[in-house]
Amino acid sequence: MKRILSVLLAVIMIFTITACSQDPQEKEVDSNQDVSREETSNNDNDDHYPVSITTYNYQKEPVEITFEEEPEKVLAVYQNSIETLLALGLEDKIVAAAGLDHDIKDEYKDSFKDVKYYDNPLTKEEVIGISPDFILSWYSLFGEKNLGDVDFWHERDINTYIAQNSGIKSPNTLENEYEDILNIGKIFNVEDKAEKIVDNMKKEIEEAKEFSKDSPSVKTVILEVGSDNMYRIYGEDSIGGNIASKVGADLVAKENGNIGAEDLVDLNPEVIFTVYFGDEIGEDDAVANILDNSSLDSISAVKDERVYPIMLSEVYASGIRTLDGIISISNGLYPEKDR
Repeated sequence: MKRILSVLLAVIMIFTITACSQDPQEKEVDSNQDVSREETSNNDNDDHYPVSITTYNYQKEPVEITFEEEPEKVLAVYQNSIETLLALGLEDKIVAAAGLDHDIKDEYKDSFKDVKYYDNPLTKEEVIGISPDFILSWYSLFGEKNLGDVDFWHERDINTYIAQNSGIKSPNTLENEYEDILNIGKIFNVEDKAEKIVDNMKKEIEEAKEFSKDSPSVKTVILEVGSDNMYRIYGEDSIGGNIASKVGADLVAKENGNIGAEDLVDLNPEVIFTVYFGDEIGEDDAVANILDNSSLDSISAVKDERVYPIMLSEVYASGIRTLDGIISISNGLYPEKDR
C-alpha cells in the first residue's frame, strides 16, 4: 500500500512540474507574438517613410518635399482639401479647416463635426499660432495677400501641397485630380484607400463612355451666371469641361472666359450646366437665372428645360467630388442612362 501511494505521489509531482514548466513557456510565446504583431505594425510606417512628393510654389515651379513621418497636425483649406482627408479617414489629423463652398458631404459630416472650422480665412499669424506640420490647400492661399509663398513654411519644417487644378496647371484634367488623391494617400500611408477612390472615378468614366459611344455628341455648355447677362464659361481646359468631353459632350463654348447672352444664343446648346456655390449663387437661382431670362428663350436647352445645376466643387479643383461631377454630367447628357 505504501508503495502504491509513493508511486501515485511521484506521478502527481511529475505532472505538476511539467505543467508549471509549460505555463511560462506558453505565456512567453504569446507575449512574443504580441510584440511581433506590434513590431510589424510599426514597421509598416518605418518602411514607408521617408516619402518624397512633388508639389509647387507660387511661381508654379515644381518643388520636391520630403515627409520623414506621417503628418499629425494638418491645416486643410477649401473643399477638396478637407473632404479628401475625410474620405481617407484622416479627420483626426486635421487641427484646423476653412474655406468651404458647400456643406460637407453627408457621409463625412460625423467625421467632420469635431474638426476646428474657421468661418473666416486664416491669417499668417493665426496659422503660425496653430503650428501645423502640413498645409493642404489651393494655389491662391499662397499668394502674397494670404499665407505667402510655400518657402516661408518649408523653412519652418511645415510641408505644403497645392491642388494642381487650383491654378497650377492648365489644362485642368482628371489625371491631375487622380494624382493629387494618390499623392495624399502616399503622404499619409493610406495608398490603398486612395487607389480605391480613384479606381471608382475611372470606372464611372468608362461606363459613361461606353454608354455614349453610339450616341451623337450633345451640344453642351458649362457656365456660371454673372451680372448684366454675362456668363463665365468652363471650357475644355476646366475639369468640368474635361469630364464632359470624355463622356461624349460637344462643348460648343470651348474656351474659359466670359460671353454675353447673344453669344450664348448663337451657340444654342442642347444642355446647359449652370454652376452654383456658397451664398453667392444658390442651386435654384443658378437654374432660374437661365430659364427665366427671356433673352435666352430660343436656346434648345431652355426650350427643353435641360438646364442642370452643378456644384462648383464638381467642376473646379474637385478632389473626391470628381466622382460626383462625372455622375452629374453624364446624367445630364444622358438622362435615359440607367444608374
